[in-house]
Amino acid sequence: MNSKYYVLSEFFVLFVLLPLSLLLPYDFKIKVASVLIGFTYLLVVLFKSGSVSFKVERSINWLSFLKETTIKFIVIAAITALYVHMVQPSSLFCVPLSNPGLWVMILVVYTFLSVWPQEVIYRTFFFNRYDVFFKDKRLLIVVNAIVFAVAHLFLRNTLVIVLTFIGGLLFAYTFKKTRSTTLVSIEHALYGNWLFTVGMGQMLAFPGMEAC
Repeated sequence: MNSKYYVLSEFFVLFVLLPLSLLLPYDFKIKVASVLIGFTYLLVVLFKSGSVSFKVERSINWLSFLKETTIKFIVIAAITALYVHMVQPSSLFCVPLSNPGLWVMILVVYTFLSVWPQEVIYRTFFFNRYDVFFKDKRLLIVVNAIVFAVAHLFLRNTLVIVLTFIGGLLFAYTFKKTRSTTLVSIEHALYGNWLFTVGMGQMLAFPGMEAC
């Protein structure tokens, strides 16, 4: 079952065929069911291999992670704040200022129902399953970023694709270095929630952002 050809076929189905199929005009319920089936499959594979759990990993170098992530966050925050100010100044910090309740709800829902599943799929599962096929680990990181961006094609938003590719590079690098689902999920949540906060939600076509 875990032969080379089976695993490569699995990669094609989960990370190419399934995401691209979401672009096609078929029933939304079937799309949701397909994604849930795929997610359930990879969770079973991960749990059987002992590669994922709901516990925070031990032996995490928090100091090193916090230093690196703080520097990256400052750069990202400065660039995105300047971008919103130049392109759509009325949206700058619109949600937390005009509707703090919605803002808090978005942060909580996004962090726990979006970030963690994405990191389990695109970092934990992807690296544990396909790392062996890449002698050049830089290529592994780039391929991971590409499939992460492909997963967002259904949003039909160029800015989303660009940002998810860049984010994919950052998250893949972090996971390759730390092998920690916890750390990469924290990093992902931090950057993603900042985009909501700074006012890029409407630009990225996120629901609930129409008022800004």
